[in-house]
Amino acid sequence: MFAWFQRLLPQKGDFFGMFEAHAATLVSAAEALHQLAEDGTSPQKLLGQIRQHEHRADEIIRDVLTAVRKTFLTPFDRGAITGLIVAMDDAIDEMLAAARSIDLYELRQLRPEMKQVVSLILECAVLTSQALGLLRDVSGNGAKLHEITGRMVALEGEADEIHAAGLKRAFQEVGTIGPLNFAVTREVFRNLEHVADAFEDVANQIDGIVIDHA
Repeated sequence: MFAWFQRLLPQKGDFFGMFEAHAATLVSAAEALHQLAEDGTSPQKLLGQIRQHEHRADEIIRDVLTAVRKTFLTPFDRGAITGLIVAMDDAIDEMLAAARSIDLYELRQLRPEMKQVVSLILECAVLTSQALGLLRDVSGNGAKLHEITGRMVALEGEADEIHAAGLKRAFQEVGTIGPLNFAVTREVFRNLEHVADAFEDVANQIDGIVIDHA
C-alpha cells in the first residue's frame, strides 16, 4: 500500500554490501582455520590471518550498527539486521577462539574428527556467503535461501555427531594419551562446536528474514 511512498524516502546505508563484505571475512577466516587444521607448520601466521579477518569483521559490524541508527528506511526490520550481523560476528569470534586454543596447546596434528568439523565449518562459511548474496532479492530467492539454511542446520547436526564420536574415541584412548591431553582435546572440540553452533544461528537469522519478507 505504501510501496510508492517508501520508494521516495531516502535509503542510505549499503546494508547488502556490508553483509557480503562480512561474509567474505567469514570465508577467509574459515579457509585459514582449515589450513591450520590440515597443516600445523605455520600456526602463528595462520592465527594472525584469522585475527586480521576478525578485526575487519569488527569494523564492518560497527558500520552496520551505525547505519541502522542513521538510516530511516532499512531493507529489513532493524532487529533482523542487527540479529544477523551479530550472529555472523559471533561465528568469526568463535573461529578465532578455536584457532587460539589450537595454538595455545601447540597442536600440530589435529585429530581426524577435528579436521572433519573444520571442513564443515568452511562449508558453512561458503554457504553463508552464498546466502547473503541472495538476500538482495529475498522474494525471488526464498526457496534457494531455505535450501541453503537447511543445509547449514544439517551441517551443524553433523558436526555435533562428529564431535561426540571424536570425544568418545579420545576418552577410550585416555590410557594412551593421558588425562591432560584428553582435557585439551575436549576443549578444542568444544571451541570448534561453538563455531558450528554460531553458523546455525546465522542460518536461523536468515530464515527469519525470509519468512518475514519472501
